Amino acid sequence: MIHINENYLKIQASYLFTEIAHRVSRFQSEHPDAKIIRLGIGDVTEPLAPAVLAAMHRAVDDEGRRETFHGYGPEQGYAFLRDAVALNDYQARGMDIAADEIFISDGAKCDCGNIQELFGADAKIAVGDPVYPVYVDTNVMAGRTGVNTDGRYANLVYLDCTAANGYVPSPADLSEPADAVYLCYPNNPTGAVATKAQLQEWVDWANANKSLILFDSAYEAFIRTPGIPHSIYECAGARTCAIEFRSYSKTAGFTGVRCGYTVVPKDLVAYTAAGEGVALRSFWTRRQTTKFNGCSYVTQRGAEAVYSPEGQAQVKATIDFYLENAKLVKDALMKLGYSVTGGDDSPYLWVDVKGDSWKFFDRLLTEAHVVTTPGAGFGRDGQGYIRITAFNSRANIEEAIVRLMRVLG
Repeated sequence: MIHINENYLKIQASYLFTEIAHRVSRFQSEHPDAKIIRLGIGDVTEPLAPAVLAAMHRAVDDEGRRETFHGYGPEQGYAFLRDAVALNDYQARGMDIAADEIFISDGAKCDCGNIQELFGADAKIAVGDPVYPVYVDTNVMAGRTGVNTDGRYANLVYLDCTAANGYVPSPADLSEPADAVYLCYPNNPTGAVATKAQLQEWVDWANANKSLILFDSAYEAFIRTPGIPHSIYECAGARTCAIEFRSYSKTAGFTGVRCGYTVVPKDLVAYTAAGEGVALRSFWTRRQTTKFNGCSYVTQRGAEAVYSPEGQAQVKATIDFYLENAKLVKDALMKLGYSVTGGDDSPYLWVDVKGDSWKFFDRLLTEAHVVTTPGAGFGRDGQGYIRITAFNSRANIEEAIVRLMRVLG
């Protein structure tokens, strides 16, 4: 008989957003006339930028002619996009990242989950709490953890991210040594940002301990505060200890189009059990060429257009729109006396509700018909909080504020 991978049985019964969907669906079926406003899952609502659409239309036309048709592309991504990424996202900002260190994919979520395949089963992984669930669940599936007890998995190293440390832990907060740490700034779910000094501390720790930083910067385009780093590679020494993940999902509205990339510098080394250094870039190349056939030509042409002058202006305008949504909701909640983090350099608001997260979620759903995300779903330290996203139309945001003021005021 075929045996299952029993590590899947360790995963908590319901994925956070699946549970939310079930509760919303049940409420909607019982109240079919209720107009529900969804401020829970971080899905964009505004259309793709005109420059992106035009580029994708041209790319579709390319696929209709033999002389410009594209079949299988390079698994690492087309040179036209990798060159644009290296130039605009890194070199123009003074960072030493080359095009052949960039790997185009179908999104940062996949890469954040797949990267752990490069590491041994005994690798000790550190994560924040609260945490984006993908970092945890994929390592559970791989067998690096024990069972979940009291909201945490055995053999993972948890870093408390609380109001006391501004939701930015330091290496000093590690309860035991770790081989790799997932960091995400601007943070999902808390909306917090890390200073360059705080990230430099992690880089110095990683280099000193031959450890690895897995840096998720999917929300860097939302940063508006001067001096806040957009990339881990702004820190000295990061090329020898960090992998970075980025996404066009929130930057350019690609949640339904699917495109992102991962940066694996040539200088980055991990080690065999015998202590021999191995270039991780070669391992990631092998992984991608074996398991991934590349992001589509049409999609990559759309992503390339993000870097055009028109694309940059249009994308910025959309992000500014979402940030204004966040400000409106944040201001309203703070007037009601709630403590709110995020929203300034992030599309997420982390709201201290001083009570049970799921009960507060249910209250807003049933009384205000507004969907949020319970903080408890992101980890033990998320209990007592909810996350609200700024991804929606201005009309829905304004209506949601009216309802929240009525229910919570």
